[in-house]
Amino acid sequence: MKVVIDTKVFVSSFLETSGAPRKIIDLWKRGEIVICLSDEIVTEYINVLLRMGLKGEEDIGGLLELLNRKINIIFASTEQKLQLIVADPGDDKFVECAVVANADVIISAEKHLLDLKEYKHVRILTPLEFIKQYSEKK
Repeated sequence: MKVVIDTKVFVSSFLETSGAPRKIIDLWKRGEIVICLSDEIVTEYINVLLRMGLKGEEDIGGLLELLNRKINIIFASTEQKLQLIVADPGDDKFVECAVVANADVIISAEKHLLDLKEYKHVRILTPLEFIKQYSEKK
C-alpha cells in the first residue's frame, strides 16, 4: 500500500513513543507500507523538525540517511500544481504527490485535507482511521 503522510503526522511520530503516527512509521520501517514523497514534502518535514528542536547533523543525518536509502519510498516529481485547498494552499503538495505516485491514501491530521475525503483515486484518512482500516485488511 502506498501512502502520503502529511507533516503533522510525520512529525508527531518523532514526538510520541506510541500512538497512530508512530504505528504508521513503524509499518513503513517494517516494509508493510510504502511512503510517497516529493522534494517539497521532504523539505517541509526537515524544516518543521528543525523548528521543533531536532538539531545537529546527527539527528537530521539519521533521517536523511533513512530517506536516502529509498527503501519502501517512492519519490514523485510534482510539476503539475493543483489548487484544491484554498484555506491552506501549502497542503496541495500532499495531494499532488499522491496523484503522481498513484498512492492509495493520504494520512493527515489537517482539517483542510480531511475535508476533501477523497481526490481522484486517493482516500484521505486520519492516522487512527488508517490504522483501523489497515488492521482490518490484514
